[in-house]
Amino acid sequence: MPDSRRSGFSSAAGLIQYYDMEETRALKVNPYLVLIMGAAAAVFVEILNWRLV
Repeated sequence: MPDSRRSGFSSAAGLIQYYDMEETRALKVNPYLVLIMGAAAAVFVEILNWRLV
């Protein structure tokens, strides 16, 4: 009788293999640009909040 616990390892290994592949057509964004845009959006919202109150 096959052990049912072994099927979990093969599916987990398949997911790791799937996520290990690198997408070559994806848009690459500099992480610092994401941080700067997030900070700018937060400042913009705070300014709007201050002006509307």
